[in-house]
Amino acid sequence: MMTTVDATVLGPAPVEGHIEFEDAPLRTFHLRLGIASIGGVFSDGYGLGIIGLSLSLATPELGLTPVWLGLIGGAALAGLFAGALLTGPYADTHGRRPVYAWNMILLGLLSVAQFYVRDVGLLLVLRLGIGFVLGTDYVVSKTLLSELMPQQVRGRILSFLSVAWAGGYASAYFVGFAMTANGSTSWRWMLLTSALPCLLVIPLRLTIPESPVWLVKRGDIQRAREVVQRVLGPHVMPPPIDVHPCEMRGTLISRWSILCAPPWRRHTIVGCVFFTCQVIPYFAVGTFVSQVLIALQLQGGYMGGLVYNSALLLGAVAGVFIVHRLPRRRALIGSFAMAASAMLVLSTSSHLGRVAVICLFAVFASVLSAASNLVYVYLPELFPTQVRASGIGLAIACSRIGSAVSTFLLPIVVAGYGVRAALGACVVVLSLGAVLCAWLAPETRGVRISEAAPAH
Repeated sequence: MMTTVDATVLGPAPVEGHIEFEDAPLRTFHLRLGIASIGGVFSDGYGLGIIGLSLSLATPELGLTPVWLGLIGGAALAGLFAGALLTGPYADTHGRRPVYAWNMILLGLLSVAQFYVRDVGLLLVLRLGIGFVLGTDYVVSKTLLSELMPQQVRGRILSFLSVAWAGGYASAYFVGFAMTANGSTSWRWMLLTSALPCLLVIPLRLTIPESPVWLVKRGDIQRAREVVQRVLGPHVMPPPIDVHPCEMRGTLISRWSILCAPPWRRHTIVGCVFFTCQVIPYFAVGTFVSQVLIALQLQGGYMGGLVYNSALLLGAVAGVFIVHRLPRRRALIGSFAMAASAMLVLSTSSHLGRVAVICLFAVFASVLSAASNLVYVYLPELFPTQVRASGIGLAIACSRIGSAVSTFLLPIVVAGYGVRAALGACVVVLSLGAVLCAWLAPETRGVRISEAAPAH
């Protein structure tokens, strides 16, 4: 149990000429941190995006049925559930850096192993493992970056994580599309390419220190001061120091108890609901976009997939500029409504032309991708430091239950009930997200990350 910190050990109060931690100017350190995090998130998106196209080519060799396609397509998302759920409490107890520094090595090794699979069961196991590691990175990248970036640029930098993820996801499709003509083993080479971005960011990640915000909350004042002075300079003050530091130890259940009890219950519900309702249609449609377009009698499904993934990337870039000009609530609710409207037209209109179908899919993709900026910006703002990683991890875990189940079911539903039934289910999910966020979502724009407060 942490003991009370005597005020004399906290150092002098801020004086003229000293800069508050969250008001620090941008340094080279912030650039390294940004590249290390963006590179990791790009790897995450690429690793998930490459599986859809590669599975369509691996089907003859591995004898994949619709059930196996759904299992392997959703395996990484199921692994994400476990990785995010377990990493949050670990990172809140032991720090953000241990996982952040080393997870890309394991991700790269698992990605390489995919090249050598000869059995569909082994590929399933590898995809589950890859998903688990991705889940760890989803938690620590958002948490560490949110706690180390200055307030004035935090939201915009965190938004670039969304661009990186969409860039990785779309790039996987572009690379896979370019490799489709390379013979019957091209799917193996597609999966192998997912190792490269993981391995490139490892040297940068090893240079990133622990979060001073987390160190202060656990009472490790001297170490927090040393980190701040080393990476930001002697004139930058440590984060605001509690005279009564938080107890950072605790079981997984105890941290969930904090999140699920007043005053944080509302924030937890919003984080879980908005993320889950956002990713269910995102992954269900995105993973099998070529097959969905073909099921709509659209010739050239692969080319339509290129347009779809280009829209994902452009939407993520646009979201960087749009999200920060709108209140968080308005951006959240509006994005659900717009995506649901586009999907409603697709699911109910049977006489749309080829161009109209592709354009509606592009609108759907770009809106959801732009709104995904809120995953990186809004989630860290919802939770206090002592349970921030746990809150993010729980929201990610809930979202991955939905996305894994929907990705598993989509090819089965399309085969049994038709593609419009599957798209109609996406409309229901998006509409539910809009209604629940309009009811519960708090506004967090302008919040200081060390002073997150519950909604009233």
